[in-house]
Amino acid sequence: MAKPAKDEKRIIARNKKAYHDYFIEETFEAGIELCGTEVKSLRGGGCNLKDSWCSVEKGEMFVKGMHISPYEQGNIFNRDPMAVRRLLMHKREILKLGAQVKQSGYSIIPLCTYFKGSRVKVEVGLCRGKKLYDKRETMAQRAAQRDIDRAMKQKNREE
Repeated sequence: MAKPAKDEKRIIARNKKAYHDYFIEETFEAGIELCGTEVKSLRGGGCNLKDSWCSVEKGEMFVKGMHISPYEQGNIFNRDPMAVRRLLMHKREILKLGAQVKQSGYSIIPLCTYFKGSRVKVEVGLCRGKKLYDKRETMAQRAAQRDIDRAMKQKNREE
């Protein structure tokens, strides 16, 4: 079996709720500090980003609320599934994001985790919260697009 290319992303988990609740202004790629059993658990797909967020503390960025399931064969080496994990980014990127969060009322939300080669990466988004009417508008647009696609598919079948 051929090895995947170094640039190829193999997605572990997506944060669908973030796309529903926030406008994503900008995205960044970050490494994440993990122990061995956590990586093995991620290879099995044991990750949940649903209620996770990031914070900047003392010039470092941390992801909180990210659940990585315990590895089945990990016994005493398993860590707490909800542990706070450090994200690995350039210092100027972290300071830029921290300033945006303090000044403009943005949030830093993990959007997805994936393997890039053999390394685990987290895609982090600089996000602004949606109001209820924005969420309804987005749902209406998706429904309209689904109807258009369905009609086009039906038309193409008839021809």
